Amino acid sequence: MTPSLASALMPLMRGMDPERAHNLSLKMLRLGLVGRDRTADDPVLATSALGLAFRNPIGLSAGFDKNAVAVRPLMRLGFGFVEPGTTTPRPQDGNPQPRLFRLPEDAAVINRMGMNNEGMASFVVRLAALKRPLPAVLGANIGINKEGAEPEHDYPSLYAAVAPQADYVAINVSSPNTPGLRDLQGEAKLAAILEAVAAARAAAPRQPPVLVKIAPDLADEALPGLVENCVAQGVAGLIVSNTTVARPDSLRSAHRGEMGGLSGQPLFAPSTELLRRVFRLAQGRLTLIGCGGIASGEQAYAKIRAGASLVQLYAGFAYAGPALVPRLKQELATLLKRDGFRHVHEAVGADAR
Repeated sequence: MTPSLASALMPLMRGMDPERAHNLSLKMLRLGLVGRDRTADDPVLATSALGLAFRNPIGLSAGFDKNAVAVRPLMRLGFGFVEPGTTTPRPQDGNPQPRLFRLPEDAAVINRMGMNNEGMASFVVRLAALKRPLPAVLGANIGINKEGAEPEHDYPSLYAAVAPQADYVAINVSSPNTPGLRDLQGEAKLAAILEAVAAARAAAPRQPPVLVKIAPDLADEALPGLVENCVAQGVAGLIVSNTTVARPDSLRSAHRGEMGGLSGQPLFAPSTELLRRVFRLAQGRLTLIGCGGIASGEQAYAKIRAGASLVQLYAGFAYAGPALVPRLKQELATLLKRDGFRHVHEAVGADAR
């Protein structure tokens, strides 16, 4: 099967329960039934960020492959990087079902999964078992359990566990579906966590860079402190952003009132504006990954021009399927060349300066 054929079958899967369809997609990927992108990436898309070489700036965000069961098949679809997780110290079931909802009229998704995953031990085993070299950059997204969490202990332990395998590590302090997690973005709590992670990183034989994934619902007045906090603690970058708890009046789908984090098209504008503000505050001191509502090359380009060195997909990929990745890369390359950019990094922040 080719990515185009797999995408053509997406309407059939939309008739299934969303979580069941997602699990089926992962099974098909593991079995090699989704194919691969065999086209060569345009050289204009190659970039360096976080001290790493990316064949293109388009990645798959955390949440799609929580347990790192389909990392290599996902990379073969043409992504420049893949970020499995969020993984937690201990396994957890997450919130009661149903907990994943399609909003097709809005090209959006609401989830209240609750970071369901099999736990760090099996996650690390799967990462270690991946045959190297990998065809794309490998991230790892880490978080804390709903119950019994000790953030200043858990995040450093998680970092130390994934550091031997991951090219970068993303700290999730912004999921809206774990009670109290977003409170960790506060200046004092975040500083304590990042200081502990920095100590663990300094002691690790292998030291992949650290990123922090932030919420799109942060108050404007909180941003300067958060950025300075991250810079002071040696954080390499920010992922902007996680899902939102806001509900725009424009939502039309039947499930628009469900609790949880909203992703997809309604998140594009607010997350891109947040990205632009963070880029101005960071002044080149942090690498930014733009995430939220990307479903076209034009939207990926807008994120890059707003300050993102890299971008991530989730809802757009879930709706359009594997054929989205090569199409998006082609569209992005065309836009970069149209505007006279020889390399993608030249366009970073073009609309935010």
